[in-house]
Amino acid sequence: MNKEDFFIKQISNSKYNGDDGAFINGYVYSMDAFFENVHFKKEWIDKKIISLKQIAYKSMLVNISDAIAMNAKPKYALISIAIPKSYTSEDLEELANGFKKAARDFNFEIIGGDTIENSKLDISITIVSKTKNPIFRNGVKEGDYLCYTGKLGDSKRDLDALLSGKKIKKSSKFIKPNLRADFFYESAKYINAAMDISDGLFLDLEKLSNSSNIGFEFFKEIKEEVGISGEEYEILFSCNQKNLKKIENIAKKYEIKLNIFAKAVRGSYKSSFSNHHFKD
Repeated sequence: MNKEDFFIKQISNSKYNGDDGAFINGYVYSMDAFFENVHFKKEWIDKKIISLKQIAYKSMLVNISDAIAMNAKPKYALISIAIPKSYTSEDLEELANGFKKAARDFNFEIIGGDTIENSKLDISITIVSKTKNPIFRNGVKEGDYLCYTGKLGDSKRDLDALLSGKKIKKSSKFIKPNLRADFFYESAKYINAAMDISDGLFLDLEKLSNSSNIGFEFFKEIKEEVGISGEEYEILFSCNQKNLKKIENIAKKYEIKLNIFAKAVRGSYKSSFSNHHFKD
């Protein structure tokens, strides 16, 4: 059972469910949680593998990634944060600096939120973004080509290294994902459907399949380590074949690798892998 989908259906049957964010009257509302022991470990902070500033920054990026995938530009953010009692004023300043850096880098304003005391660090962020031409998951058309940006697999590789007690590079995508904002905003007019890759290519393809009632014919086998790597935050999208060259040229302009891996066909697609955030 997909617990995420099941729970969402229990609390709401809104037409706005099913995308990276909810598009209402020109705005996209997206929310993500970033919790200790789910997305990061306290020992990684203690061992200075990842800083509080980097955790705060990444917690913003995972939300911004949702906005980008819907062709929306972030305007405002609300932050809810549960802070351990042991944190010093220096720790709090470091967290704040991470949030503020993301706001500066992507040109939006932090307008409020909530704080509580807790035994561990938990962060929830809501981003309000603006767009005139949103891109949804349900736009894949039969005959479309399926593509994703960048290289997949590094995030899981580095997570596995951390979980086995090894260190990773400070430049790791697991610590700081590479968002493809400029490329995607310029390519958006040629794209039919999109989402970011947060749960892994295989699981996110299943979501795309369900939203668009479509199946996929793969051009070649995708390796497991590529297909199950979560928290990549690359962009998965579909486009008409006639627009592919234009998108490839834009990708080349921004020096982004473009992977064209499947064609949309009648049918459906089901991943054989489970969500790494819901392990039975």
